[in-house]
Amino acid sequence: MAQPIGRHFLQIPGPTNVPDRVLRAMSAPTIDHRGPEFAALTTDVLEAVKPVFGTTNPVVVYPGSGTGAWEAALVNTLSPGDRVLAFETGHFATLWRDLATNLGLTVDFLPGDWRHGVDADALAERLAADTAHEIAAVCVVHNETSTGVTSAIPPVSRALRESGHPALLLVDTISSLGSVDYRHDEWGVDVTISCSQKGLMLPPGLGFNAVSDKALRAAETARLPRSYWDWRPVIEANRTGFFPSTPATNLLYGLREALRMLDEEGLPQVFARHLRHAEATRAAVRAWGLDLLCLDDRAHSPALTAVLVPGEHDADKIRAIILDRFNMSLGAGLGKLRGKVFRIGHLGHFNDLTLAGTLSGVQMGLSLAGVPVGHGGITAALDVLEAA
Repeated sequence: MAQPIGRHFLQIPGPTNVPDRVLRAMSAPTIDHRGPEFAALTTDVLEAVKPVFGTTNPVVVYPGSGTGAWEAALVNTLSPGDRVLAFETGHFATLWRDLATNLGLTVDFLPGDWRHGVDADALAERLAADTAHEIAAVCVVHNETSTGVTSAIPPVSRALRESGHPALLLVDTISSLGSVDYRHDEWGVDVTISCSQKGLMLPPGLGFNAVSDKALRAAETARLPRSYWDWRPVIEANRTGFFPSTPATNLLYGLREALRMLDEEGLPQVFARHLRHAEATRAAVRAWGLDLLCLDDRAHSPALTAVLVPGEHDADKIRAIILDRFNMSLGAGLGKLRGKVFRIGHLGHFNDLTLAGTLSGVQMGLSLAGVPVGHGGITAALDVLEAA
């Protein structure tokens, strides 16, 4: 690859582009994490992050990744041998299943084709059959980053409520928080899991658990081993603006600025922007004559689009051409989708012109790779953007 000129187009579905405002905020001098200035920062951030989750309850913040936040949700609420019901919606749902199994939980994994979201009717059937209430938790990935499929949470919550089943509802919003409409309290979610490097427009390094009162009660009797991930000392220390271990101070500076940006734009406008960009991207893909991985028109992700390439072509080679020629990174196919799809991220700090440039690079890359595509993709996308 020749020396690239201009900025790199980072169009993977996370980590996403970090706004200059956030980078400048993070460049502030590190302060004493036991002092009053830090206590004020913590208090500001912990209150400002709650509306993004749609909760008035505590949001626990860890120096860690989304994977760590997965583990925290499980070890704080469950005990060895507990039965968990989960859904095979994609690669990350599978990884969460594996993590739960490694912790000593029994996972009932409902099979899926990676092209549809969670089937709430299937959940209702499982709950009705579980008369002994052996299922302790239901785990759902809200926005499956590997497939570009979003599962509706209200029908899942309704199935739990109408069944009278006491199982906890744990939801992964790692690639949806701050990009897709989400309501922890209203939808009856017990633990919402997320991280910093996607819709929150930060570098990797922060993990989150938003927790319900029911989840907090479960934490009092849960018996899975926990120390670093234990909610209780974090929540207790947060009452005075501190943490029980060393926090990621400069990431918290960045989080405060990112939350200000979301508030300035307004969350309804943020969600509408993501829906508009997703619709324009799908219009381009269809005009190219390619297939979307998601088969349910109600479940297309506002945060990313996964594109199937014709069987005789290798999606990773197409991605390599685009990176080499246009200095743009696209998301790879993961797990059983390796080489079969590429993923276009359109979330976070992103606008209409960034999308137009992204889709131009994809269209040129497809042509250079010898993929037969129609050349009206860009026009189709622009028509959607102009109409909006």
